[in-house]
Amino acid sequence: MKQALILFIVVIGLAACGNKTKAPDVSNISVDLKVERFDRDFFALDTNHTESGMVALQEKYPVLLPLYLQGILGVFDPAGVNSFYQYYKPVYDSVQKAFPDFDGIAKEIGQSFRYVKHYFPAYELPRRIIPIVGPMNAADDLPRKANGEYTAVFGREDFVGISLQFYLGKDFSLYNVEYFINNVAPLYISRRFEKQYIVPDVMKLIVDDLYPDESQALPLIGQIIEKGKRWWLLDKLMPHTADSLKTGYTGLQTEWVEHNEGAVWASFIKNVNLQATDRPTIQTFIGDAPFTQFFSQEFAPGNIGPWFGRQIVRKFAANNSSLTIDEIMKKTPQEILDDAKYKPK
Repeated sequence: MKQALILFIVVIGLAACGNKTKAPDVSNISVDLKVERFDRDFFALDTNHTESGMVALQEKYPVLLPLYLQGILGVFDPAGVNSFYQYYKPVYDSVQKAFPDFDGIAKEIGQSFRYVKHYFPAYELPRRIIPIVGPMNAADDLPRKANGEYTAVFGREDFVGISLQFYLGKDFSLYNVEYFINNVAPLYISRRFEKQYIVPDVMKLIVDDLYPDESQALPLIGQIIEKGKRWWLLDKLMPHTADSLKTGYTGLQTEWVEHNEGAVWASFIKNVNLQATDRPTIQTFIGDAPFTQFFSQEFAPGNIGPWFGRQIVRKFAANNSSLTIDEIMKKTPQEILDDAKYKPK
C-alpha cells in the first residue's frame, strides 16, 4: 500500500514537471503599478457630510466613483450611500483585518505584468490597482464571465478593481450562511474566495482583454480549445503559480485529472459528441460546477473541458516551436486540433 502511494506521488510529480517550461528572465522589465485603497477612502467618509465627502472622492476617483455608485452599489443619492455604509461597515472591518496592506499582492501582480510586457510589449497595462468593498447579497452582484465563471475583478481604462468582499477566506461567516450559499455562491465556489486567488483572477482579466473569448457560437470542441488557449497563455504569464490556483481545481482534482488524463480523454471522445452545440452539453464540460458528470463525483473537477483544451494547445505548441504566442493564440481550434494529434496515454 505504501509503495503504491509513493508510486502515485512520483507519477503525479512527473506529470506536473512535464508541463512546466523555463520562464524567461523579466527582472529588467520595469512596471509602473500603484495601489489606491478606495475601500479605505470610501469608509473614511463622514456620513454627517456625505455629499461633500463624495465630491472629494469624485476628484480622486473620477472614473471609478460613478461606476461604483451606480453600476455596483446601485445608489444615486447620499441617503443610499449612507445606507450601504452602515450595512457594510462590518464587512469593511473584516476586509481591513484580512488586508492590512496590499504590498505583497501588488508585488505578485507586478511580476506577472512583467511577463505581459515581455510577451506583449505594446500592450498598455493598467497602472493602478484599486481595492473596493461592494455588495454581496445577491447572485447578480457577483460578476461573471461569458462562460458563467465567477470573477470579482473588473477593469476600466487604466485600473483594475478588486472586490475584496469576495476574498475573505472560505470560512468567512457570511459565505456559510444558507442565503448566501443558495443565492450567491455555493460552497464549491466560495472555497475559492481566498486571497491567493486575487492575482490569478487579475491575470485572467488581462488575458481576456488581450484575446476576448468569442467562442460561444462554436461547438464543444472549439470552445474547449479556445478556453484552453487562454489557460495556456495564463501559464506563460504566471509560470511559478500553482496550477490549482489558475484552474480553480482543488489539489485532489488536479492530481486526479493529471493521473487519469489518458483514460478520461478516451472516455470523453467515445461518449461525448465533440461537435455538440446544445447548451446542456456545453455547460456540462465548460462552466463552474462541483464536478463533471460521467466521471468521479469525488475527484473529477467541474469545468474540465478547458483543462483538456490546454493539453491540446500544449501539444500543438510543442509541435510548432517556431510560432509566437500571438500566432498560436490566433490559430483556429480546428488547426490546433489537427496538428496536435493529441492522444494521451
